[in-house]
Amino acid sequence: MNPTVGWGESAIDRRRFFAHVARAALGVSAVDWISGGNAFRRGSAEEAGRGRQPNSVIMVFCSGGMTHLDTLDPKPGSDAQGPTKTIQTKTPGVLFGEHFQQLAGVSDQLAVVRAVTTKTGDHLDARYLMRTSYPRINSILHPSFGAWLLHSRGKVDRALPGFVLIGGQIEHPGPGFLDPTLSPMPVASADAGVANVSRRPGVTPEEFNRRLSMTYRFDQAFKKKYRDPQVAAYDTLYRDAVRLMGSDDLGAFDLAGESDAIRDAYGRTPEGQGCLLARRLVEAGTPIVEVESAQWDHHADMFKKSLPVKAGALDKALASLIKDLAQRGLLETTLVVLATEFGRSAVNVNAGRDHHPAVFSCVLAGAGVRVGGAYGASDEDGHSPDRDVVTVEDFNTTVAAAARLPYTEEFLAPNGRPFKIGGGGTPIADLLA
Repeated sequence: MNPTVGWGESAIDRRRFFAHVARAALGVSAVDWISGGNAFRRGSAEEAGRGRQPNSVIMVFCSGGMTHLDTLDPKPGSDAQGPTKTIQTKTPGVLFGEHFQQLAGVSDQLAVVRAVTTKTGDHLDARYLMRTSYPRINSILHPSFGAWLLHSRGKVDRALPGFVLIGGQIEHPGPGFLDPTLSPMPVASADAGVANVSRRPGVTPEEFNRRLSMTYRFDQAFKKKYRDPQVAAYDTLYRDAVRLMGSDDLGAFDLAGESDAIRDAYGRTPEGQGCLLARRLVEAGTPIVEVESAQWDHHADMFKKSLPVKAGALDKALASLIKDLAQRGLLETTLVVLATEFGRSAVNVNAGRDHHPAVFSCVLAGAGVRVGGAYGASDEDGHSPDRDVVTVEDFNTTVAAAARLPYTEEFLAPNGRPFKIGGGGTPIADLLA
């Protein structure tokens, strides 16, 4: 028996007991409501997704492959667990690894998805698949989720960028085959903010505007001759950047506007300051922000330093983000997603864990989803899915459904092939509010 499964129930036999009572006393029609998998059934995804559309989405992506066994899906008593201890979360029957102390305290605000699976164990291909829902091929570049969201909703009508990428710019698919104006604004460091957004010393506003006018005039002949969508998109991005330079919205990128206490609560790490910046941006009206938590590729000597440091930083950052959003009344309008490339294996001979795509864990929270439990289960060693298997396409389609995006609609790429947001997976109705 797996002691960590359950959605509002402490163990499988308790759920089975109530299911048995339901069959005897209430009739078959009540069984689905009481014992339907890991959560109370809410009908189809369409029926479950009739609530309010989240205003914003924050995605935290763990590149390198976050270990599920040491974080969200520990297996106490199994040889695969290794030295990482387990702790009880706020949710009955749901355990986390010892380094997720703060997340354990907000587990009632989380939906942990424990049986995500893929066949892709290469970093580049796995990152691409998780971000786009499609395998990486040479003939086409698929859009990332953020670009799909802006394409479906339309860009925000203000200086603030619609899609911001904090860290993780290298090899990010960005807008894919969609309009280049849907590209994310890259922020390499949350501490540093947006680069190159001030005039050079000695350049007055009048001189700056004069130079802009000259640039636009020089470009007119080229743009008139070629009329290329890529050129037009670049021109739009350039104008958007200039508009942001002179806008009050630029202040949303400046973490100096936060107290030391808040910044310390999130943690002075890339994850912590990235999540804090994400909160500032969605508070200002940005529809989609992606934050990267890098360096999860722990093949050797992970348990004494690299894992505690990496997991501790994510724990502090994500838990503070959840609590901060809730305190500001933003959690009910913001969908939060934690995802990664793949899981990790049992402990290897080098005291590390290797790539393991067969099963891993992700998290949903906030607007559009039901929280307070774990959906799906891996086997007793955390090696393979055991129940309620979720493909990458299923998970991403669930995110799309929670964000109220048209995941059933087909969009044609320039080569004429149809694509869907989420890759055509099946949304998990149990998780949708």
